[in-house]
Amino acid sequence: MCDSDNHQGYIADTSFTRRSVVLTISSVAAIAGLPTAALAANVTETDVMVPTPDGSADAVLFHPAGKGTWPAVLMWPDILGLRPVFREMGRRLAAEGYVVLVPNPFYRTKRAPIVTGEFDFNDPKQVQPLLALKATLTDAAIDKDVAAFITFLDKQKQTNRRKGAGVQGYCFSGPFAFHAAAVRSDRIRAVGSFHGGGLVTKDANSPHLLIPKTKASFVVAIARNDDQKQPEAKTILKAAFAAAKRPAVVEVYPADHGWCVPGSQVYDHASAERAWAELLRLYRANLA
Repeated sequence: MCDSDNHQGYIADTSFTRRSVVLTISSVAAIAGLPTAALAANVTETDVMVPTPDGSADAVLFHPAGKGTWPAVLMWPDILGLRPVFREMGRRLAAEGYVVLVPNPFYRTKRAPIVTGEFDFNDPKQVQPLLALKATLTDAAIDKDVAAFITFLDKQKQTNRRKGAGVQGYCFSGPFAFHAAAVRSDRIRAVGSFHGGGLVTKDANSPHLLIPKTKASFVVAIARNDDQKQPEAKTILKAAFAAAKRPAVVEVYPADHGWCVPGSQVYDHASAERAWAELLRLYRANLA
């Protein structure tokens, strides 16, 4: 999911030399690079603790302010976890009319933020602890978590349970979105994976093998350098979606791995906005 063997371009790729992320709340607007309207949106943000079979997960919940109900969305962060930039992404999505939960995937080990200050993906001393944390997220753990997170969202008075729910993942959490769609196929109707790592592997638990268990429509946005390392992945995904009769857009973007998350040197604004627009089209079509 996120090691140098199967998370193409995220850690091992030399094009990411000196990629750093500065996690400072005071400069979050500048880091995020998000539209002013998103930062000023009338959205309610609440830090929450979500009960799971393995304890309480720290997370943040967003929804439009005022009275009303809206479709639920689970937004998985990338391997750097719940931090200011993902709070802004959650806020931006909620402003479009959704109840959004952004969890800390590593709650079993450490409360968010997982990383503070600058992070260098080319420094093994910084990367190895992160990979150790990632190793704790087994398929069984993720399946328990997605079930608990969707249940939590459905218990919110702001959630419209008559409408389908969505899930999206970034980088190492792309596979988590597939798991969510399979585990909660009764609720998940739309799935977005953005530069997701390890969606197609040779293992018996490859995420793409979960597609027949889902009842969702998909958007799978692939980074160009990931595609260069695993050009067959897009073809395998398209075939799997077709065989399962699941609607899907599988596309290679002209941007490198990590391009959707503002604040890094690989962030590509044009491609990120295009991917965001595709996500909104997916949700509007399937969560209505």
